[in-house]
Amino acid sequence: MTPAVIYSNGSQECERMAALLESFSAEFHKYELGLHFSDKEFRMEFGCEATYPQVSIGQKHIGSMRDTLNYLKINNLI
Repeated sequence: MTPAVIYSNGSQECERMAALLESFSAEFHKYELGLHFSDKEFRMEFGCEATYPQVSIGQKHIGSMRDTLNYLKINNLI
């Protein structure tokens, strides 16, 4: 699997997404709110309605946890 990026606020959903990617032995980088970016930067990048986590795989922004699960299912990864 292509390396992934998770934008996290430390919520359970973010931790679940990280655990799911780990279960695939996928390489991923986790960027954390308050450490790597501010909420303002997050909203500017993903929009005011965006939820955590936001996931990118390779150069492609996938979206929220629901979007990512759908992407993984469509691509027969889960």
